[in-house]
Amino acid sequence: MLKKVIAEFIGTFVLVLFGTGTAVLGGGIEGIGILGIAMAFGLSIVAMAYSIGTISGCHVNPAVSIAMFMNKRINTTELTYYVIAQILGGLLGTAVLVTILKSSNLPLDNLGQNGFGNLGSSGSFLVEFVLTFVFILVIIAVTGKKGNAQLAGLVIGFTLVLVHLLGIPLTGTSVNPARSFAPALFAGGEALSQLWVFIIAPIVGGIVAAIVGKFALNTDE
Repeated sequence: MLKKVIAEFIGTFVLVLFGTGTAVLGGGIEGIGILGIAMAFGLSIVAMAYSIGTISGCHVNPAVSIAMFMNKRINTTELTYYVIAQILGGLLGTAVLVTILKSSNLPLDNLGQNGFGNLGSSGSFLVEFVLTFVFILVIIAVTGKKGNAQLAGLVIGFTLVLVHLLGIPLTGTSVNPARSFAPALFAGGEALSQLWVFIIAPIVGGIVAAIVGKFALNTDE
């Protein structure tokens, strides 16, 4: 179990640091661009999938872990430890980013936190629900008995790129409570008050994806 916890901690740390770090240090949407930021998140998953995937499954996302629990691929103990490790990994990722920004005398107002933008709470919830549903449904399918284990990391990583291409201009794309929690906590203010959407919507989207994957797509048969 300890190896799995360490793997999830490292994986989430890498995802948050390199994903949000690229968004912040890369000049945001106007700098490296939406595709560049999306690729940073996607490539982080690809790198981790092929390094820690055989240890923990490379969930690095509480919504993924909850979906796997729903489909009985992990037990209650594993779910608890996974989520704790993911949250702590995300916190360290943002803490390192904050340290880098401070060392460079850069502002701390942008830490890659998610937000409603012009959508409002209901619109943001819908976006995050749909994006997470698609993302986790792909994960469930490609890691199921009918999936291709050798290509799973690439498929999942590029699916994350796909959902970011749509989601970045809308909410900044969460699809991952651990990815959203740390930046909002450090940023505070509006980001923290809107955090509930980026925790609940991905979890609900993941649960629905787990149900659809199990009973409609028969991914575990």
